[in-house]
Amino acid sequence: MLLDLITSRRVVFVGGKGGVGKTSIAAALALGRAGAGARVLLVSTDPAHNLGHLWDRPVGDEPVRLAGPGGLAPGAGAGTTGYVDGLEIDPERTVEQHLSAVAGTIRRLLPERMHAPAARHLELARQAPGTHESAVLERIAEAVELGEEAYDVVVFDTAPSGHTLRLLALPEQLTSWTETLLANRDRSERFGSAVRGLGGGGGGEENDRDAELRRILVRRRNRFSRLREVVTDPAQTGFVVVLTAELLPIAETMEVYEKLTGLGVDVAALVANRRSPADAGELLARRRGQEDEHLVRLRQRVPDVPLLDVPLLPGDLVGTEALAALADRLGPSSS
Repeated sequence: MLLDLITSRRVVFVGGKGGVGKTSIAAALALGRAGAGARVLLVSTDPAHNLGHLWDRPVGDEPVRLAGPGGLAPGAGAGTTGYVDGLEIDPERTVEQHLSAVAGTIRRLLPERMHAPAARHLELARQAPGTHESAVLERIAEAVELGEEAYDVVVFDTAPSGHTLRLLALPEQLTSWTETLLANRDRSERFGSAVRGLGGGGGGEENDRDAELRRILVRRRNRFSRLREVVTDPAQTGFVVVLTAELLPIAETMEVYEKLTGLGVDVAALVANRRSPADAGELLARRRGQEDEHLVRLRQRVPDVPLLDVPLLPGDLVGTEALAALADRLGPSSS
């Protein structure tokens, strides 16, 4: 079962092409794990957030209880202590907090004459390419750290594939970039020490600024390095790729699989969502046959990853009971 495949994982990413049902699968996985007694944090990184609509309650940028002991769906383990908390990462709020923190650091570290130009630089950075991704990645790292402290598993409902792949490539890039900054700082500090040793002066305030800047860079490097370690450890992290059995989602799934494995991320399972019934009339039977052909092609390209069929379900997937019904369908994977 899919739930069995992720039981030992502390972090689960659910991703795929837009519109294939990632949020529903992620929520069902979270609810299924909670029904087995796990404390689950469900995090949406998709700017087009749907967790609130799916659970029919407000969800914001801080964890809120979505389902808990006594509030889980029928079928959960008797007396279970599991629960689901959810949050939706707000990119705009995240960037604002990120830049405010940087501005505060700049005011502490730079001479006053540099404050105004630095503020102008930060304002330009607000809309610069990569600013949103870097800020959201900080929140992903925070969520993983929070998961290690207070939860049994963190389930990420991710943005469409391209955005998510860029995010997962960032920890290594940012760690390398920060390492370069630290190396430059080390060279600068050695030069400064040499100058001071020759009587070139240099006060304690400058030393304090250098020490604080180094602490900030080391903390940032360690955070991203730790995130990369977790994400690329198959014992801790798995990626579930959701797709529909159609031409374009199948093609994108193959590409996503290759890029994830290239990044060192373990693909735990493929979920073919909303499968057409074969016994509900000629139109749907023909569609089912075409879906089967697409999945054969996917199987040929990705033979070793478990593939699970989830049928097209009636009604709207809203609320705990509907999500529990979907969780029940996350059953044996096909060969």
